[in-house]
Amino acid sequence: MAKYEALIEWEALPTDDVAGGKYGRGHRWTFDEGVTVAASSSKHIVPLPWSVEAAVDPEEALVASASSCHMLTFLYIAAKAGYPVRTYRDAAVGTMGKGEDGRLQITRVDLSPEIIWEDAAPDGDTLPRLHHEAHDQCFIANSVKFPIEVTG
Repeated sequence: MAKYEALIEWEALPTDDVAGGKYGRGHRWTFDEGVTVAASSSKHIVPLPWSVEAAVDPEEALVASASSCHMLTFLYIAAKAGYPVRTYRDAAVGTMGKGEDGRLQITRVDLSPEIIWEDAAPDGDTLPRLHHEAHDQCFIANSVKFPIEVTG
């Protein structure tokens, strides 16, 4: 099977007080083709100025990964079924809460895809079936324990 790699790098600044918890959480994610993304802790978890508001946080990345995987799988399944997509836009939302064990975790991701079809749109029974098939085949959905629901 395939392996996926990412290089995660962080370095304390000379002015940081790591032992006292006063240090920047900004860091870099570098992916296989050299794409680098500015990353940080979420400002909802570690307050500013220790988090970098303009950077991607791991929770956002998880939500984006779930949405992107669903979309890519959906595009393939819909095209195979004779419903090619022209545009697909999803304002996905992840919810953080306490899990059954009391620990904070992403408890669900809601997808709200807005789709413009190349030709005719599938009927009201077919569209949910296509989303269900995409969910069943999405690698990310098969890897997490929280529900990923299509609400749009």
